[in-house]
Amino acid sequence: MGNGELYFPTLPADKITLSPTPFMSQHPSLKPAGGGVVVKRNVLKRFERVALLKKRGQWKAGDRVQGLRKTKADV
Repeated sequence: MGNGELYFPTLPADKITLSPTPFMSQHPSLKPAGGGVVVKRNVLKRFERVALLKKRGQWKAGDRVQGLRKTKADV
């Protein structure tokens, strides 16, 4: 064990169990979507905001994509 070698103790085979659950739990907010409840997002990405403004008629071709007006997501 000297001379910079690492020591890794081993468990007997009868003590090793493989459980179907993961080693660490996952916070509910990080679990994949599709669990039943659909949550409305507050913040839209730029392309979503542009699409929403086009739909509302507040966007014209050639308008700048920077400095967009504030938009609330449709419900």
